[in-house]
Amino acid sequence: MDFIENIVKNVWVQRIFWSIIVVTFSLLIYHVIARVLNGRENKNSKIMNNKKNKTMIRMLKSIVAGAISIITVLMVLEIYGINVTSMLAGVGIASIVIGFALQDSLKDIIRGFVIVSDNYYEIGDVIKFGDNLGPVVSVSLLTTKIQDINTNNYVSIANRNIDKVEVDPGYIYIPIPMPYELKVEKAEEIIKEIIKSLQKQERITTAAYQGITKFDTSSLNYQVVITCNPANRLQTRRDALRVIYTTFEAHKIHVPYTQLDLHDKK
Repeated sequence: MDFIENIVKNVWVQRIFWSIIVVTFSLLIYHVIARVLNGRENKNSKIMNNKKNKTMIRMLKSIVAGAISIITVLMVLEIYGINVTSMLAGVGIASIVIGFALQDSLKDIIRGFVIVSDNYYEIGDVIKFGDNLGPVVSVSLLTTKIQDINTNNYVSIANRNIDKVEVDPGYIYIPIPMPYELKVEKAEEIIKEIIKSLQKQERITTAAYQGITKFDTSSLNYQVVITCNPANRLQTRRDALRVIYTTFEAHKIHVPYTQLDLHDKK
């Protein structure tokens, strides 16, 4: 009994016990808040569209997690006898030095709020950053994460680079080369047929004819534009090219290509 009483009265045992209580209670609070926010995320909002709803809620979860973590650490430090008030006063003196070291992080946080408030992009939007193109998976206070459609790799983008990010609207422009021998009226009739076939494709949202775009070396180029989910851009383009070529085959149109005549001088 004396041994157990000594353990219970031990200062370090008490500190560890209360630290576990504080951490467990903090995790419980975060779990409850996250569950409520997840429930809101899955509901359609009348005030804002579903994608923006998800973006704001996920950023809010990131803020809540950070706030609870800081409060938990401060409470644990207080349990271990560290004067938090004095420490915070000291932090005030050192904040100037730390501020210079955290300039980029502060920029990321500010830009993170700008992304949400200005609807720059939202969860599910496809954006381009450098050579990476893919849908937005998450937006936090510091970074935006996308999944590249070419490699399926996840790429993190610092929010301060928002001015280098392009939002992809999902347009695909496809030139259709036709032989010069084919009259324009006939070519446009065939293109109308192509448009109707494209509109029946599952991945294509809209398809439209835009007119003649170029007098090429061996062909007259007509252009169509289609819209789709940018995440399906590559496969959608392949589907469209197949439709165009099968239509050419049905009308026995040969795709023009550059020919080179060789003359042998003897």
